[in-house]
Amino acid sequence: MISTDIIIIGAGPGGYELAAEAAHHGKKVVIVERDLLGGTCLNRGCIPTKALCRNAEVINTVREAAQFGVTTGDVSVDYGVAFARKEEVVKQLRDGVAMLMGGDGITVVNGEAKFVDAKTIEVAGEQYTAPAIVIATGSIPRGLPIEGADLAMTSDDILAMQELPKSLCIVGGGVIGMEFAGVFSSFGVEVTVVEFMKEILPPFDKDIAKRLKTVMSKRGVNILTQAAVNGIHKTVDGQLEITFDHKGKAKSIVAERVLMSVGRQAVLPQGLEAAGVETSRRGIEVDDNMMTNVEGIYAIGDVNGRCMLAHAASAQGSVALAHILGEKSNVKLDIVPSAVFTTPELAMVGLTEQQCEDQGIEVVTAKSFFRSNGKAVAMGETDGLVKLIVSSEDLTIVGCHICGPHAADLIQEAVTAMNAGMPVTKMASAIHGHPTLSEVVLAAARQF
Repeated sequence: MISTDIIIIGAGPGGYELAAEAAHHGKKVVIVERDLLGGTCLNRGCIPTKALCRNAEVINTVREAAQFGVTTGDVSVDYGVAFARKEEVVKQLRDGVAMLMGGDGITVVNGEAKFVDAKTIEVAGEQYTAPAIVIATGSIPRGLPIEGADLAMTSDDILAMQELPKSLCIVGGGVIGMEFAGVFSSFGVEVTVVEFMKEILPPFDKDIAKRLKTVMSKRGVNILTQAAVNGIHKTVDGQLEITFDHKGKAKSIVAERVLMSVGRQAVLPQGLEAAGVETSRRGIEVDDNMMTNVEGIYAIGDVNGRCMLAHAASAQGSVALAHILGEKSNVKLDIVPSAVFTTPELAMVGLTEQQCEDQGIEVVTAKSFFRSNGKAVAMGETDGLVKLIVSSEDLTIVGCHICGPHAADLIQEAVTAMNAGMPVTKMASAIHGHPTLSEVVLAAARQF
């Protein structure tokens, strides 16, 4: 039996950042990982997709170079080069995580963790015990319960694919689906997106989602909404036929490959029953300190199903560690930005206008457009807008939604203002550099 201060199961962003932070506070940490350091985000999620998104962005820029007086002719696209670059990016960052986990106070154990009881786990025949155990086992792609679901690729599969198909049907128009739609359409793949909801990207404000849909449709992506997929079948010539109901009519699409992109589900460690930990359909149940119903056992990140984003997992880890240390956390877990790395980018934080209406929150809104911004015009990237949703009562920001260049970076201005509880008028009074894209946010703030 090996004793330590904290055991962490899972070395994704939530787990490895928590390990580093705990070690910084003088705690001895054992972190268990059954696969690769960095978890889904680094190895099969955020990082590899963003590497491919960058390739797509460059390709789109080259294709649209005529606006800069540059004649390029046909764009030669070598997906093999893009794939190799993606792999190198992942390796470089994974090596960095390994170096971080090699620090004082941290012991990395490779293998599958199984709970023996509420204070003990077993890995490869060795038992470890600690007064605090943090579960950070993440999630895996979820599929639809339809005929032929096994014929579809997951996001893991498509990132491992080294040759491009001629055509691709993506089932699901959420964040993952739209990012892959943008990537592979830029590489010349014929892409169709089939989405069950009325609009793509259901969590986003409809003004923002519609803008992206318009842009991607112009780039050749076929997007079908209000479409319920009910089956996938192999055709005689080896293609895949996707059948679905579209606004009450039976339809089908034939594609070389199909990507199932309909969300993710929590990965639960073995032996939770022995530890007495309660779960629900979305994952492990936790309180606001990220602690389960069992004293000393915590669950952070995708495994608790609260917010399936890497930075949310890291923030939840900080909250859990504060509770373990007997301290109070200042992290506000209800203010979490999210982004879609398409071209143009999308980003959001807080509520949509529809959610405010549903919850009876009185708000006022303002929009500003990238086409009126000097930096955006100079960049040749004028598609998009910033939408601010502000409380009628105290003028604090309730939500911010952006479609446009560097949206994922610009959203942080609203996140900081919301975190500080400052009225939008204070944001409007801050001097912004010129010419910068941040002036689009400023232009919206000055309307209040």
